[in-house]
Amino acid sequence: MKFTIAREKLQEGLLAVVASVPTKTTLPVLSNILVEARKDGIRLSGTDLDIAVTTTVPAEVDDEGAITLPAKKLADIARELPAASVRISGSGEQRASVDCGKAKFKLLGLPRDEFPSFPQIKFDQPWKVPAKDLHKLIGHVAFAVSTEESRPILNGVLWELRKDRMRMVATNGHRLARMEVPLEGGSSNADLIVPPKALEQIRRLFGADDVVEIARSENHLGFRSGGTQVFTRLVEGPYPNYEQVIPRENDKFATVDRVAMAAALRRMSIVASEQTHRIRLALSGGTLKFSVQTPDLGEAQDEMPVTYEGDALEIGFNAAYLLELLKYMPTDEVRFTFKAPERAATAEPVGWDDNAAYLGLVMPLRLID
Repeated sequence: MKFTIAREKLQEGLLAVVASVPTKTTLPVLSNILVEARKDGIRLSGTDLDIAVTTTVPAEVDDEGAITLPAKKLADIARELPAASVRISGSGEQRASVDCGKAKFKLLGLPRDEFPSFPQIKFDQPWKVPAKDLHKLIGHVAFAVSTEESRPILNGVLWELRKDRMRMVATNGHRLARMEVPLEGGSSNADLIVPPKALEQIRRLFGADDVVEIARSENHLGFRSGGTQVFTRLVEGPYPNYEQVIPRENDKFATVDRVAMAAALRRMSIVASEQTHRIRLALSGGTLKFSVQTPDLGEAQDEMPVTYEGDALEIGFNAAYLLELLKYMPTDEVRFTFKAPERAATAEPVGWDDNAAYLGLVMPLRLID
């Protein structure tokens, strides 16, 4: 293996791939990047066995070949190299030299055949999705996934692909986020449960102007655009029927200033219980009152003006969940709907000039008098 590559292109390729390499692993080859010198350039690949990223960057290839090299060390070397072309050559399957200007390195690697193979996914009839729509869905929904291992199905984001639209939903059983956007490049219908870590790679690697092709095998999903591909294992199992928890009969409506409400919630959180983060909201007339009482710690009150329609209501919430919903709302005004102290509340952006539909939901906490 022998090739010459621009330092910037080497850095660019390594930056795309290194994030998929695990920081700790019992399998030494997973700490390495697969470097393949091919006719069309240099292909760099990394994987943690759940997610794999591969990207091809241009280079002058003298001799084809492949080797795996320590990911972090190679990335650190590339970052510190002087501004000149980089010459990389492999001698055998376990040693490579990196030369740039007067700087010379020798790295020990592992044979290519120890590196895991990628899932076999055919992109013959892919969905074609604008990356900017993927960024929007992932950025507003993925935060709501569960991090608990007791219900692994909720550790993934439900992605409903239809011929004319796509929707993402995430929940941990206490709060939920759902967004839908139109889709013109749909090829068929599918319901996929995708790990949020994989979605974060998609958002990181593909630019807003890219069009991403998406294809699946039985239990893997593939994304590609330009010279970069991402593969991920799908979360298996049926996703809960989230539609049945979205209330249809809420008859109390409050329109609030997102920034002002978030500021009040953060103030109340200071003396809220560290276990439940419980706060009390009291709505009546044109006022929203916040209050917290925590034994052995203290109490706090605050209030703000709102536009409210409905009978007076007192309801308890986990302040952290409300703050999360407000953080990801795309508008300055948010419309909450309520029914009763024991029923779920919803939140939607007001005046969002966009073709997406966005809904947040949070379950209440029982108030203790």
